[in-house]
Amino acid sequence: MSNKAKPQTSTWVAKTIKILWIAFIAGFFGFILFVWMISINFLGLFGSLPDFKALENPDSEIASELYSTDGVLLGQYFRENRSPVKYEELSPNLVKALISTEDVRFEDHSGIDMKAMMRVFVKSILLGQNAGGGSTLSQQTAKNLFKTRTDASNGLLSSVPGLRMLIIKTKEWIVATQLEKSYTKNEILTLYLNTSDFGSNAFGIKTAAKTFFNKTPADLAIQESAVLVGLFKAPSYYSPVYNPENSLRRRNTVLGQMRNNDVLTDAEFDSLASLPIELNYSVANQNKGLATYFREIVKADLIKWTKENLKSDGSAYDLYGDGLRVFATIDSRMQRYAEEAVSDHMKTLQAAFYKEMGTREPWVDGENRIIPNFIEDAVRRTEAYRLLKVRFGNDTDSINLKLNEKKQMKVFSWEKGEIDTLMSSMDSMRYYKKFLQTGFMSMDPHTGQIKAWVGGLDHKYFKFDHVSRGKRQPGSTFKPFVYAAAIENGYSPCYSVIDQPVEVYIPGQPAWSPSNANGKFTYEKLTIRQAMAESVNSITAYMMKKLSPKIVVETARRLGITSDLEEVPALALGVNDVSIFEMVGAFGTFVNKGEHTTPFYIDRIEDKNGNVIQQFTAKKRPAMSEEHAYLMTYMLRGGFEERGGTSQGVPYSLREGNELGGKTGTTQNASDGWYMGISKDLVSGTWVGGDDRAIHFRSWVAGQGGRTARPIWVDYMAKVYADQSLGYTKGPFPRPDRPLSIEIDCDVYEKESQRFADFDYDAKKNDF
Repeated sequence: MSNKAKPQTSTWVAKTIKILWIAFIAGFFGFILFVWMISINFLGLFGSLPDFKALENPDSEIASELYSTDGVLLGQYFRENRSPVKYEELSPNLVKALISTEDVRFEDHSGIDMKAMMRVFVKSILLGQNAGGGSTLSQQTAKNLFKTRTDASNGLLSSVPGLRMLIIKTKEWIVATQLEKSYTKNEILTLYLNTSDFGSNAFGIKTAAKTFFNKTPADLAIQESAVLVGLFKAPSYYSPVYNPENSLRRRNTVLGQMRNNDVLTDAEFDSLASLPIELNYSVANQNKGLATYFREIVKADLIKWTKENLKSDGSAYDLYGDGLRVFATIDSRMQRYAEEAVSDHMKTLQAAFYKEMGTREPWVDGENRIIPNFIEDAVRRTEAYRLLKVRFGNDTDSINLKLNEKKQMKVFSWEKGEIDTLMSSMDSMRYYKKFLQTGFMSMDPHTGQIKAWVGGLDHKYFKFDHVSRGKRQPGSTFKPFVYAAAIENGYSPCYSVIDQPVEVYIPGQPAWSPSNANGKFTYEKLTIRQAMAESVNSITAYMMKKLSPKIVVETARRLGITSDLEEVPALALGVNDVSIFEMVGAFGTFVNKGEHTTPFYIDRIEDKNGNVIQQFTAKKRPAMSEEHAYLMTYMLRGGFEERGGTSQGVPYSLREGNELGGKTGTTQNASDGWYMGISKDLVSGTWVGGDDRAIHFRSWVAGQGGRTARPIWVDYMAKVYADQSLGYTKGPFPRPDRPLSIEIDCDVYEKESQRFADFDYDAKKNDF
């Protein structure tokens, strides 16, 4: 019996071994065939793989960045907030934490870790234990770069249960091995960190380090690196912001892996694991940081630019994904000084406005009477009202109910910052309408480069930009254009006019006869320099009468005013709306020796590799002679140098050893306060007023530009001069090389004028 059993047993064993070998060989070649079919997407069954070109030049979305002229990152434009770094910019702590946790044999494999795969097969599949995923960093990089798990990469078999994941894993194996052939280990590791999602709208290690710790990747400490590496497992679940206990536990797990791999000693682990997680958390958005209004203006221009310019391959640029590097003319230091000046003054001015307002509403008509239904009418112009109108039609009761329904909201305040409160839409409108608004811009008149741009109080709560998009009546800041026309027509700054009523007759209309700001006339003779310095309306009207509105409009246009201007006598007092942007550009013509330079704010645009795509240059054109331009700087200096000049209140510390020019402006009911200030190197302009012209100080004195707008310029210029690194110094306006053909020494001018008058009288007498 036993002898017969042995051959049968041997035969069974041999057959079993043969079957196993056949199965192994068939499985091996079947897997090879399976991999090959996936690699070519056989019959469209498996979904596409990236081609070789894509592997050589992996394409991931990179945020475009806006830099100041001094190299400070002002902001980004993105769908995914991602900015790449190089391997040399990574902290060694970060690299060691990543390899220890995610792929300890990273340096030894060629994209696939067979030991890890066997561990997963035995423990996870055969024994049912959780042994991790077994993916290498190369495979995870493939997943990040080429979206192997999205619907876009699916084939016909991807919907088969169980088969889909095998196809995905196989694709990642294939791509990982190709990446290993195309890149060094350091490059793969960097690609992985640059393409990973860390949560909190932070894509890539540079953004993550900035978001969670306000650091660069090179400066991350060991425990900070461990926190960020821990996020790879599940960014939301292990978020140090929203799930701090989970994050702390995961961080210590990463530190434990570093200890297990001899990166940390036991003592170092114990010390680091006992530390709390200390964050400096801030999610990037367009309402934070420097130059928030400016960044939005630039964004609109860049979107237009991407539509008008194509890449060399004919495809369109993508502002939100191509990683463009945009270099602005803004100086971050000057921008900060401008924002500080605006914030400090407007906080004080708002308190004064509240005090004057008391319990009364600030929206009044020309007779200082409260305008009925002002808030109701304002609400009807909002998007919220339009949506309610669509929803409820003519059901005014339902609309009013919703408008007066209180809800939780955050509101802006100067005193307490952001306030959590309960308000209805009507309450909110009433609250915000009481704020005074402002805009400020500063420019180098010689280059046209804008150095500072403050479009409003706070971009999160007040979106409207008051530098370029807002236009208001300039009041007396328009007067220099009248006097510029006079200078060009042969009048000297010493030309004298009597301060008395002036009537200008317009066919078919009542005579126009403006009063002075104080309602009085001195009946004294003033030079036109004194008249502009003191902002005397009657003398400006007289000069407008002598010159004609047509000539003044032509002069203003030549100097840089582009807004619509009516050829009417009242234009002399600034009745037509203009923007800060064009006013600064126009005043810059005086400082720039008569050459108008259009203000600009983008210096150049580079691609993500640093290649210059477009270089922007100033647009210049001659607008007036050098002599006449210098005479206008001399006229504007009158505000500081003439008795009663409207810039006399500027501190002596700013004026000492310096030549400055300036002009205040205030509209009739004080709804608009302006100040235009010039030095030999900078021209700046600021406006202050209510959102609506009906919102203003009830006292004209309290609302005049010298009090509402000029202090912003004063504070800004003081900070600029104090910062020696900027290179702006005090000094005189440069005189023309040729002698002036017009006399500006008024004593000499008076004697010469009298001599010519006597000569003219004698000549006429002899004629008779």
